[in-house]
Amino acid sequence: MLRDEDRIYTNLYGFEGSDLKSARARGDWHGAKEIIQRGRDWIVSEVKDSGLRGRGGAGFSTGLKWSFMPKNVKGPVYLVVNGDEGEPGTCKDREILRHDPHKLVEGALYASVGIGATAAYIYVRGEFKREIQALERAVAEAYEAGLIGKNACGTDYSLDIYVHVGAGAYVCGEESALIESLEGKKGQPRSKPPFPAQVGLYSRPTTVNNVESIADVPAILRRGASWFSSIGRPKNHGSKIFCISGHVNTPCTVEESLGIPLRELIEKHAGGVRGGWDNLLAVIPGGSSTPMLPKDVCETVLMDYDGLSSVKSGLGSAGVIVMDKSTDLVRAIARLAKFYAHESCGQCTPCREGTPWMAKMMERIANGSARVEEIDMLLDVSKQIEGRTICALADAAAWPIQGLFRHFRPDVERRLMAARKTAA
Repeated sequence: MLRDEDRIYTNLYGFEGSDLKSARARGDWHGAKEIIQRGRDWIVSEVKDSGLRGRGGAGFSTGLKWSFMPKNVKGPVYLVVNGDEGEPGTCKDREILRHDPHKLVEGALYASVGIGATAAYIYVRGEFKREIQALERAVAEAYEAGLIGKNACGTDYSLDIYVHVGAGAYVCGEESALIESLEGKKGQPRSKPPFPAQVGLYSRPTTVNNVESIADVPAILRRGASWFSSIGRPKNHGSKIFCISGHVNTPCTVEESLGIPLRELIEKHAGGVRGGWDNLLAVIPGGSSTPMLPKDVCETVLMDYDGLSSVKSGLGSAGVIVMDKSTDLVRAIARLAKFYAHESCGQCTPCREGTPWMAKMMERIANGSARVEEIDMLLDVSKQIEGRTICALADAAAWPIQGLFRHFRPDVERRLMAARKTAA
């Protein structure tokens, strides 16, 4: 359980203002000049030692990622902040953008110092109208106060920050597709290598980080790596914003310690499962792309990267979707399969051809017109597209289907046999 004094996001619900004066009253921008003057190596080392892992879903070490950026580079170097947030079930970054945008702007400044960036771009999902307005206002306030721009915070370091509004494609949440979109091209992932640290935005060295990852940085640098790493479990350090939706009594977005038990998270913050814990059927723990977990696993699983990986799921974006016994799980996964088929950019053949095929198969199963033998065919196709594309969208389409049959295959088989018996 996270102590109140350890919370990073003290205005997550917007009870206070998002303006610069209110942000400073909450401690934002305190000691900014001193932090910048400590230099690039100290910033990277501190973030690396904190154990901060990417909060967008991949869970890769943020400090280690920054250390990949080349030094003594002639010409521009860029930081790109990913605020696309298109993962169904996820609404964490939008709360930061809307209620605590100065944490992101301040974090972008320190991250830019850490990687040697000359400019930072914040790419925001186009549907986030109010969030974009709040962020643009925060950037303007920071410029006016001399916190960013030329000689930021009274130092010899200068940084320009630009807010870029995206067009709402799910695939633009992938870092190289986001870069393509920023350049005015169709949002399609690039083959890697080369990685963005070598060839990124406008073919220049670039680091791409999630909004929450960057917004965590100021607190880490002010309070120290050891403070952040003292929260959570080994290799799963710090706090995390969880989004709890679905069949709970009080859906919410909440900051909690990594490693909190899933059951405690739901019962403490979301008012418990609708109809009581015994009415729980399954939970999607990390946004729609992560495999669902049945009630018996949800009893004890810990909400962090390693805890969920050990039960063949993932923390992802920490979008917790709770489904009670009234849920038609097959219909729910069929809906997600249709979503991923629609969002495929079509560049890779396994994804372009496989995701619509899986969506059609899931629809047949949901309608009861499929045969039991077709389940193995569907799973085989999901394995054929998983890991065989440039980006992870095909994986995101395959994993919910695999999770359904991993835990609920007997139920689906009984459903199909009953449907065929009725049709006969």
